[in-house]
Amino acid sequence: MVQSMFFQKMKQIFIGDPLTMDKLEEEQIPKWKALAVLSSDALSSVAYATEEVLIALLTFSAAAMAWSMPMAVGVAVLLLIITLSYQQTISAYPHGGGAYTVAKENLGETAGLIAGAALLIDYTLTVSVSVSAGVENIGSAFPFIAQHNVVFCLLIVLVIMGLNLRGIRESSNIFAYPTYFFIFSVILMLVVGFFKVATGGVTQQAPILHEMYPEVPLFLLLRAFASGCSALTGVEAISNGVPIFKRPSQANAKITMIWMSAILGIFFLGITLMAHIYGITPMHGQTVMSLLSRAVFGQNVLYYGTQVAVALILLLAANTSYADFPRLSSLLAKDRFLPRQLSSIGDRLVFSNGIIGLTVGAAFLIVMFKGSTHLLIPLYAVGVFLSFTLSQLGMIVHHQKVREPHWQRGLIINGIGAITTFVVLIVITLTKFTHGAWIIVLLIPSFVFFFKSIKRHYLAVGHQLARDTYHQDLNIIDERKYTAIVPISGIHPGVVMAVQYALTISDDVRVCYVDVDKDATDKMLKVWEKWSQGLPLNILKSPYRSVLGPLLDYIDQVHIESGKDMVSVVVPEFITRKWYHQFLHNQMTLVLRTALRLKSGKVVTSIRYHL
Repeated sequence: MVQSMFFQKMKQIFIGDPLTMDKLEEEQIPKWKALAVLSSDALSSVAYATEEVLIALLTFSAAAMAWSMPMAVGVAVLLLIITLSYQQTISAYPHGGGAYTVAKENLGETAGLIAGAALLIDYTLTVSVSVSAGVENIGSAFPFIAQHNVVFCLLIVLVIMGLNLRGIRESSNIFAYPTYFFIFSVILMLVVGFFKVATGGVTQQAPILHEMYPEVPLFLLLRAFASGCSALTGVEAISNGVPIFKRPSQANAKITMIWMSAILGIFFLGITLMAHIYGITPMHGQTVMSLLSRAVFGQNVLYYGTQVAVALILLLAANTSYADFPRLSSLLAKDRFLPRQLSSIGDRLVFSNGIIGLTVGAAFLIVMFKGSTHLLIPLYAVGVFLSFTLSQLGMIVHHQKVREPHWQRGLIINGIGAITTFVVLIVITLTKFTHGAWIIVLLIPSFVFFFKSIKRHYLAVGHQLARDTYHQDLNIIDERKYTAIVPISGIHPGVVMAVQYALTISDDVRVCYVDVDKDATDKMLKVWEKWSQGLPLNILKSPYRSVLGPLLDYIDQVHIESGKDMVSVVVPEFITRKWYHQFLHNQMTLVLRTALRLKSGKVVTSIRYHL
């Protein structure tokens, strides 16, 4: 009771007052806010995608970085194909769910679970990668932060979790402005940067197109392209989150996806082109965005403002996962592939348990990989493109089954999408396998096995609890079959009430006291003899001064000796007037209930006396 009141007070302070279900529609958001909530992951990837391409090419030679623009153009074409493909998905599946729903309904349960596993892993990686990249960008300007990056990453993840627990509408109000600040900052950097190029303000410029490109092994080019594909992570988020849009949800989602893809494509091509022209080379401790903005603006307020904007969008990119991970996990939970608690809507009309679960997973990855974006990136794109491919294949089957108007056009679009994303998936898996992608290749089937095990459990429990499996009549008899055990630590009004209650439910009441101090036990026996009216007191020896161990042994012993179906453990406790005073007293009821939870035939009843 006291713990519950304390928990409710803390929730109200940090999360806000509960919302009723009739407020659900009010929590839907317009397109301009949805762009911030659902596109921050995709938009933020331009802050590190170019750098990943350049790093991959630089491993061969500095001259090989001339291939950065062809790589960027290839990624931009792929973005266009994926965008057109997901426009079809939004039309066909307005209730969201993305690749999981599409694959499950059209390719079967296992395919759906593979897509679901890939997406859950991707969303968790999105949080850890984006936050780590954001902290790295801030660390480029402030070395103290770089030295303690893991701590800052964890603190930021906790803050984002808290904001999302307050509800989608309220969190979108907070996250919208940093997103548009980033968009404005990048536009300003590109405009000023290209203006300086056009007016001769840059003394040494690399040519945009090369007559001869240096010879680079095909495997390295494919690896650079695979690294650049990290810019496409989060593109599917809008199709997964259609229900959060204001009506008409589908139309608004489609328009927002076009906005997002256009901004993403222009930014990625522009940043890669400018980095090429300015001859930016990745450096340890300095991100490409930091080097590029310094080259454009110089070491002034605009440079620091750009760094802040980049850091904010990278940090808030995690919000895309906080919008989609809980919704996807709720769909899996409703289908009984995840614990059913994940399907419950919390006080603020969000899937609170999913938000907390995502935070735990992301924090684990940040600690394991020490907040390093470069170490996390190789794990990133495998799940993304696996879900892309399964979604496109599912849409191909959907078009053939439903044959809606203009289905042939949709079939062609999704067919091209399936082929290209599958080719990219193979490239990413092969080029990044030894750099960490093997972890994802092992994790996805493990998740699928985990999902199916959970469903088998729910089916088995449901079968056992089903009404038609019972053939026993409810016999109501007057005989009191319980043995009641009352553990006490002294005599107070709560103990009196507990013993009186035990006598009403059982003819076999056994009061027990754990002997952890001989003097205290002797005093207890004297008091008990005067008060108990002949009711015996069982003294439990405890040579190691443990209360719980001897008490559990005694309960088991009585249960066996009595031969009865049930043992009722009646625990007296007093409740302090102030909730915070309760922490000064033991919590035996809670401990005992937890210890007996998995033991059959034991019932714990708390008798409370309020001071």
